[in-house]
Amino acid sequence: MSQPGRGGVGEGPARVTPTRRRLGYATVIAALCAALAAAIVAGLALGSVRIPAPDVLEILTGGAEPSPFRTIVLDVRLPRVLLGAAVGAGLAVIGTVLQALVRNPLADPFLLGVSSGASAGAVAVIVLGSVFGLGAGLATTVTIPAAAFAGALLSLLVVYTLARSGGGFATGRLILAGVAVSYILSALTSLILITADSADHLKEVLYWTLGGLGSARWDMLALPGAALIAGTALLVALARPLDLLLVGEEGATVLGLDTARFRAAVFVLASLLTGVLVAYSGAIGFVGLMVPHAARMLVGAAHRALLPVVALMGAVFLVAADLAARTVAAPQDIPVGVLTALTGGPFFLWMLRKNRTEATA
Repeated sequence: MSQPGRGGVGEGPARVTPTRRRLGYATVIAALCAALAAAIVAGLALGSVRIPAPDVLEILTGGAEPSPFRTIVLDVRLPRVLLGAAVGAGLAVIGTVLQALVRNPLADPFLLGVSSGASAGAVAVIVLGSVFGLGAGLATTVTIPAAAFAGALLSLLVVYTLARSGGGFATGRLILAGVAVSYILSALTSLILITADSADHLKEVLYWTLGGLGSARWDMLALPGAALIAGTALLVALARPLDLLLVGEEGATVLGLDTARFRAAVFVLASLLTGVLVAYSGAIGFVGLMVPHAARMLVGAAHRALLPVVALMGAVFLVAADLAARTVAAPQDIPVGVLTALTGGPFFLWMLRKNRTEATA
């Protein structure tokens, strides 16, 4: 596990002097903002049609005349890039919070079945909604996010219940419960698709369950953007009790935290945010596993400083991953969830081996 003062998962805030922390933190934030801006410009410029970066900047500042390039940048790529940034930031924040809640470095909304629960709920609405004649507008704005939230919350509660052992959490049981719930929900999703007997649904939902941003539109950005800003701000305000959980169940209780009530409230918040994001992007895995570990190496484990860094890193990561998904086999558009799984799977195996003692507890 991490050494003292390095901001590991099971430790308190990193031990650094205030001056060093302030200067270092400002540098990290500035560098991540610059990286995000560069990733956004690259995401707008590159793809099956390459657009020079100066032209992209001119289009963004409103100086360009109407042209095919302008349509591609503003109507096709910009909504996709912004949705990717919001989803990446949100998944990274959720992963960070789940790792603190269960004191487990392997926690992630995908691995714990939260994303699968959200997917199952959303797929049920997509398929069954058309069967029973639900309006498309209603399904997009209300029904799909609500169903995704319900599925995410239910799956998280099931995994949470199965993983409890003697008032705490067994790491091996937590991961196994998450995998089992994910398999069950994936089977349920497949059953819904098969019984729907529609090739159109099969193609649409298959791409969506693999995680993709290709259907992004301007009218899809308001809800995930608002959920991300409000959810992250609330979690930053809850930074102190999240830090208290890192010292252990008994220590947090002694310091005045009602751990059961706090966990329940934050579980609901994490499920709500996951449901909203998955409703618009599909199930994109491992972002919430990889990004928090990288961020802790930069700023430590104190959540007030960690969460903004995690959000920026998650946004940069997913925008870059989606750019790779659009360009690696252009003009074929690979679901971005496939690429995050190809990178996150080996990382998970490495983390599992690193924490093999806790994972077999």
